[in-house]
Amino acid sequence: MSKQLLLIDDDERLTAMLAEYLRLQGFAVEVAHDGKRGLAALASRSFDALILDLMLPDADGLDLCRQIRQTNPLPILMLTARGDVTDRIVGLELGADDYLAKPFDARELLARLRAILRRKNSADSSSLTFGKIEIDADARSVMVAGQTCSITSYQFDLLLCLARHAGKVLSREQILDQVRGETLEAFDRSIDVHISKLRAAIGDDSKAPKRIITVRGVGYVFAKTED
Repeated sequence: MSKQLLLIDDDERLTAMLAEYLRLQGFAVEVAHDGKRGLAALASRSFDALILDLMLPDADGLDLCRQIRQTNPLPILMLTARGDVTDRIVGLELGADDYLAKPFDARELLARLRAILRRKNSADSSSLTFGKIEIDADARSVMVAGQTCSITSYQFDLLLCLARHAGKVLSREQILDQVRGETLEAFDRSIDVHISKLRAAIGDDSKAPKRIITVRGVGYVFAKTED
């Protein structure tokens, strides 16, 4: 069955071309040209992923992302005509799984889309337990002290990557390469944003983390046991 995509963007020319391209790649694409129609579409049926423009005629894409993420865990690829790093970081903090600045190559969008879908659908039958933290790779869920954690698809894969290499220091490049399937610049700050969100989700003290520890100048390590 084709993957179901929702594209929310007010640029009719761009959405027409992008929807046609994605359909040729085997996706089923529904288009909404404003936030209201986009939310209505999400409420009426299930989608495998959302491509969301940052600037909409009736809504701010960041606000929309926050609203969607409160109730829907589907992967979100955010688009923007602004290349501001702050927008990118805020978008990731609000729950977007990836971020692409306009203008972009449709092939790059397709690669990023496939990557977040792979992360969502990848399954490993093993489960991991570290103290109060239980990671169920099969169900793609995380529990801390018996309570379910609300994290994005990207953040789950990031946590799973760190946990599977518990006790081993991983560089940003190594983590991003394993989680996203592509090597990014060492100065890409998205990893720091997601690490911060993960720490908050699992109750790891941001000022003195004992589970996801920063190794200055190197990367991160997931502690097998807390100090």
